Amino acid sequence: MIDFKRSWEDGDLALFRQTVARFIEDEMQPGDAQAREQGHVGQALWRRAGELGLLCTDIPEEYGGAGGDFRHEAVIGEELYRRSLTGMNVAVHSIVAHYLQGHGTPQQKAKWLPRMARGEMVGAIAMTEPGAGSDLQGVRLRAVRDGGDYVLNGTKTFISNGFLAALVLVVARTDPGAGAKGISIIAVETDGLPGYRVGRLLDKIGMKAQDTSELFFDDVRVPAANLLGGTEGRGFAQLMFDLSYERLLIGVNALAMMEGAYESTLQYVRERQAFGKPVAEFQNTRFQLAGIATQIQVGRAFIDRCVERQLAGELDATTASMAKLWASEALGRVVDECVQLFGGYGYMNEYLIGRMYLDARIQRIYGGTSEIMKEVIARAM
Repeated sequence: MIDFKRSWEDGDLALFRQTVARFIEDEMQPGDAQAREQGHVGQALWRRAGELGLLCTDIPEEYGGAGGDFRHEAVIGEELYRRSLTGMNVAVHSIVAHYLQGHGTPQQKAKWLPRMARGEMVGAIAMTEPGAGSDLQGVRLRAVRDGGDYVLNGTKTFISNGFLAALVLVVARTDPGAGAKGISIIAVETDGLPGYRVGRLLDKIGMKAQDTSELFFDDVRVPAANLLGGTEGRGFAQLMFDLSYERLLIGVNALAMMEGAYESTLQYVRERQAFGKPVAEFQNTRFQLAGIATQIQVGRAFIDRCVERQLAGELDATTASMAKLWASEALGRVVDECVQLFGGYGYMNEYLIGRMYLDARIQRIYGGTSEIMKEVIARAM
């Protein structure tokens, strides 16, 4: 049996992985079909994850987190994505917590991080607009200072966790004439907020259980104290600072989904009979799976090295972009090959591989498209 062992995992992390797996299998997996139908997993699951200490695992204990590091976040993502259980977007929740931890004022950290860690407050970050995707300098949502408040007007779209989010970090333009220096991030507590409206749950081709929404801001007033870090114009720099963390998480999750696809397909071809023998005994099947296993093993060496650099505080934007680019593109190829080995059954929703086929496609788009990743890498040449 080929072992895709992680270089960064130790005994304590192995035990933590077992805890994560039990939560997923006992409390998340049974409701996945319903979550895919309704377009979200519901608040109760988030609160249960918080009770078990599975949220904000790399946030210090003084702010309600588990006091772990990136590896704990990686373990959670891996266990979710290897099963293609994408409804609970823990990665986005953690990224929001990271923005608060890295850039928030002491008051902002104390106010929001413990509630996020308990699962009482689901986090989202609102960057994308109908006319501004990967180009963050094209953001048009306005935040105008009015006394002790900011007044927000505009629209955001494709917002992961948007439907359930109680705390949204909104990327807004506070100075229209200052380019990138005119962008700020403002935290919005959504519960009962006048002028704030969640639009329809977007009907995606994949990741059906993950709530993705439009958000509307019509003269929404929030306290000026909600400006992330307390100083205007730092939003673009704050976003750039944490993009490597986000892109490495996507790379980690994509590689885990590759492993899940490989394991599911290997089991299927051993059981499936064709022409009087298991499909696994055909040379083409063995060669296809050998190639997939090799891609995973090569990817494991690179992604693990990136994790080690992240832990040491040495991961740069170029390498993180390479991790996301390679892993998300490889995932698309691997899942496509696995579907082919399943034959017609691979096209059925009842099989994990069919769901993976649709869930995998977005990995090459969110967090920065593959084309943007190539541009980041090319600029470093």
